[in-house]
Amino acid sequence: MRSSLITLALSLLGLLRPTVGSVFDSDSDKRGHRQVPPGFVTTNGRNFELDGRPFNFVGANSYWLPLLLTDEDVDRTFQTMRSAGVRVLRTWGFNSINATELPGALESGLTYYQVWNTSQWTLNDGPQGLQRMDNVISTAGKHGIKVILAFTNNWVGYGGSDLYVNWIAGANQPHDIFFTDPRIIASYQSYVKSIVERYKDSPDIFAWELMNEARCLSDTLPAGPTCVPGSNTLKTWYKQQSDFVRTLDPNHLITTGGEGHFYWQHAPEYWYNNTLVSDYNYNGEAGEDFDHDLSLPNVDFGTYHLYPQSWYSELDFPGSNWTVEGWGLQWIDDHIRSANRENKPVILEEFGGPGNKTDIYSTWVQHALDTEHAGIMPWQFGELGLTENGGNRVIKYADAINHGASPNDGNTFYINQTAVWDIFTRAAKIQNARSG
Repeated sequence: MRSSLITLALSLLGLLRPTVGSVFDSDSDKRGHRQVPPGFVTTNGRNFELDGRPFNFVGANSYWLPLLLTDEDVDRTFQTMRSAGVRVLRTWGFNSINATELPGALESGLTYYQVWNTSQWTLNDGPQGLQRMDNVISTAGKHGIKVILAFTNNWVGYGGSDLYVNWIAGANQPHDIFFTDPRIIASYQSYVKSIVERYKDSPDIFAWELMNEARCLSDTLPAGPTCVPGSNTLKTWYKQQSDFVRTLDPNHLITTGGEGHFYWQHAPEYWYNNTLVSDYNYNGEAGEDFDHDLSLPNVDFGTYHLYPQSWYSELDFPGSNWTVEGWGLQWIDDHIRSANRENKPVILEEFGGPGNKTDIYSTWVQHALDTEHAGIMPWQFGELGLTENGGNRVIKYADAINHGASPNDGNTFYINQTAVWDIFTRAAKIQNARSG
């Protein structure tokens, strides 16, 4: 999820897609599983395993957790997660600032891991930097929760990939140069190495994530002329970086962190404004090719995200024959089918929407359970009763702790939202019962 949602001008899905009849078809001999130390999660075909037993889960997205100032609030949040049945946390392994932001960060207590002032960043491994991440990871482990860390962000929020582009390649460059410029790749890998080597021996890490929601474009820079359908720009980068991480860490899982866009030769088309339009989520324009990206040898499992209400906002109106719920069900089917072909696990890693959460989430979550998704992770987990600064603190952008409540981006859910909360706690019980 980007920190500030950008509505995509997309349109009504009008043509039939493949049927769901082969959703559970898979080749059980296609993938083996890697031997790892005790306490490390691995894969076995379509499933995760922990110490030789199945590991299915409902997880929590919480980018704000490493931004908290007190150990007590971090521990409190993990207690709530654990009581809800959460077994995996996904959070940002990046928090980067420009040097001009440093005085304000020092004054406010903002967590930051990188400071950019030239083409070479400075790592902050001090008490306002990676020591906070240390605490998050160790506290997660204390509560029996494992952590997915994303190395950078496609979007501008909390210092994403465009900082690399702007500082190293300079102004007026397209976003996708991040994936191809050798200088940028070397800088990214240097940061990745710092993170991986810090935690590679920790069983509290679930997986490394190459990037949150990689695309040819970002929210601040456009795509260039060479990042187009069929160019394999992202697939090439995914392969390079997953192979690189594997050289650093032979044991932890690796995934892309992508939204799960497809590149289908016959992408769905639909009518919008008297024009036949090829669907952005299926035609390769975003840059991903989920079917083939998942086949990469060091991409251990698939991820995809689900936000039809913002992706297709122009179509979500009373009387439309397009529905948020129905589109989401098809998106779920398309990804489980692809994962089953590769015989790898898949996680519905983010989903959200400002509409009728109770009905829509219930339908989506049940379908993910029915199709045996290894992991289900709504966006995003909220905590109440935070105490720092008396329960009120502006963090960055519009993110704030407000009367003890963690930041709310419109998709956040809290324990006092009983109907929505119960959807996820019920699913967690089912997933945990399927586990060892």
